[in-house]
Parts: sequence; C-alpha cells; structure tokens
Amino acid sequence: MSAVIKERAQASQQPLVSLRNLNKYYGEFAAVDNISLDIKEGEFLTFLGSSGSGKSTTLSMLAGFDSPTSGDILVEGKSLVNVAPHKRDIGMVFQRYSLFPHLSVKDNIAFPLAIRRRDLAERERQVEAMLKLVQLSDFAHRRPAQLSGGQQQRVAIARALVYEPRILLMDEPLGALDKKLREELQDELRHLHRRLGITIVYVTHDQEEAMRLSQRIAIFSHGKIVGLGSGFDLYQNPPNAFVASFLGNSNFLKAKASGQACAMFETVALAIRPTTGLDEAQDVLLMVRPEKAQALTLEQARNNPVSNGWNEIDATVSEVVFLGESQTYSVLTAGGTAMTVKALSGNVLPLQTGDPVRVRWAAADACVYTEWQESDLSKTAGAH
Repeated sequence: MSAVIKERAQASQQPLVSLRNLNKYYGEFAAVDNISLDIKEGEFLTFLGSSGSGKSTTLSMLAGFDSPTSGDILVEGKSLVNVAPHKRDIGMVFQRYSLFPHLSVKDNIAFPLAIRRRDLAERERQVEAMLKLVQLSDFAHRRPAQLSGGQQQRVAIARALVYEPRILLMDEPLGALDKKLREELQDELRHLHRRLGITIVYVTHDQEEAMRLSQRIAIFSHGKIVGLGSGFDLYQNPPNAFVASFLGNSNFLKAKASGQACAMFETVALAIRPTTGLDEAQDVLLMVRPEKAQALTLEQARNNPVSNGWNEIDATVSEVVFLGESQTYSVLTAGGTAMTVKALSGNVLPLQTGDPVRVRWAAADACVYTEWQESDLSKTAGAH
C-alpha cells in the first residue's frame, strides 16, 4: 500500500467531530457532564433524551451558541471552542422556523449566501437547486405566512443547507407539526440525508422519531450519554435498565440469582441468559419486551408443553387493549408483578379481565441486569 493510500485510509477512519470531556455547568448544576463522543462523517446521529437531559445544551455548544465550561470540540482535529458560530461551517435548524416574514421563500433561502457575499449568479443557481431539492419551486415567491407549517420547515432546512455546510444540526425541528406531517417530513429528511451525504446531528425527545431517522442514537440522562449505538442494538440489547425503560416498552422482573443461568422469581425457577459473576441469591433484574412474551390460555398451555430454554409463569388478566395492528394484555403475576404482553391482531386471544393465563418467554430474549436504580424504572409499571 502506498503512503498516499495509507494516508487516505487513515483519514477516512478519523471522526469528523470529536467531543472531548465536554462539561457545561450553571453554578453547581452540571447540564453536560464529561461527555466524550466521536461523530463520523456522513452519519445521521440523534441525541435522544427527556427535557433537561443535556442533549440540546450539547448541540448548542457544538453550534457555538454556548461555550463549554471545560473540554473541547474538535472538527477534523481542530478545536472549535474559540471559533465564532458563523465560521464553523455548521448549519442549524430549530423547532421554530425563524424565517424572515417580509422576505419571499427564495430570498429567505438566499440570505445565508448574501451575508457570505456569494456571487449573484452562484446564489441563483444554489437557491434554485435547494428549491427543487425540498420540492418548493412553485412557492419561490410566496411569503412564509402563505405556507403551511411543513412547507415553512422545508424552507428552514433549505436555508440551512444552501451554503453547503459540512454538518447540519437540528434541534427538535419537527416538534410543532402534527403526527402525519411529522412522519412525512421524517421520510423526506432520511431521503435528503442519503442524497446529500451530509453529517446530521439531530435532537429529539421522541424515541420513535429517533429510531426512524438515525444510524446511531446517543441516549442522554442527567447530562451524560448512557447509551450509544444503532436503534436496533439499543432496543434489542439495552446496555442498562434506564435505556431499556426509556427506549420502547419493557417488563421488569426482580429476581434472585440461583446460578449463572437461573434465577428465582417470586416462587418460580427461571432460566436466564448465562451471566458470569453472579453470586448465589444476588439480586438481578430481568427485562422482557412485551412482544417477546406470549399469553396462553390454560388449555393452550396444557396442549403445548414448555420448550427447553423457555419460562412460564401464572398470571391473571387485568386489562385488554386493542390498538389496531396489535392487542396488549396487562396481567398480574401470582406475586403481584405487573406485566404487559403484546400480540399482533391476527394472533389475539379471546381473553377478558380476570381470566387466568400462562405467560411465556425465551430465556435468550430477556436481558439480565445486576445494577440498577429504582428511578431507572420509574416510567414503568411492568411495561410502559
């Protein structure tokens, strides 16, 4: 391999953006607490978390609107901490569109080029390309007040992209839109990202939106990143109980280990994923997704013996909810633990409140946690 090829290969492996031991304090309150994160060139990364988790503050420091208390922000190895926002080559889209009401769509999009003193012909060319990209060519001469909310947000996105920034930051950009329009624009954003190959860092509190858009998700809690990975990996194998609780619905069962691959839940011996280092009678927390569990009538359970590697417990139906594509059964175990079981509409059972059932799940489908806090599970009563 030649030296030039080696250099290019090494460069391609380097992160575009690096956050290094980033902190932001307001008095003694840590809004961002020692975050380190690498962002790859061309990726769609979402910061997901509840209000006050630190996600928007981190984005604001990356944009240059806030200064870190300590730590560094690097782009291609160069610090941005002392670089003004308008010199960072970073585009920004907010939840509030912040369009100029007295300017046309075309002039709103052209504004970043005008303040950068771009040639008039170049401005025209780039604005026309952006109008076409966001499918607003027929609205070029309208004012923002003559557009729908979704159209205004598209103008804001076009304005952020028109000067071809290398990085686009988006802070809850679709939060003010209704569900149907939000989903349509999510699809457009995903396709736009594929076409342009731009690096996007996106902030949302909506887990479904994060799963729908992102290649990777960083989950924030109390100023820290507590989970990082693809939506699939974070959902299937959450790294901790908080992520399991926050991302999707979860059943949590408190048990005591009775070996490396078994535990006692209430009065039932359960098979669990082999987990090294478990002490006898150590407290463990099992997490089972509602769609990974099955509810069977007593007759079905008698006619279908439990397979090896599966668990079965007795429960009583407390509520049945039809959700269109699925139906959920809320149940209470013999020891009073609440669980939720989800079945596709084609597989629903004629169950009613008070009916006895057997709940089954595969040991391989249940995550095992040895450390957790009750606050991690506060959003759940069985499942949420």
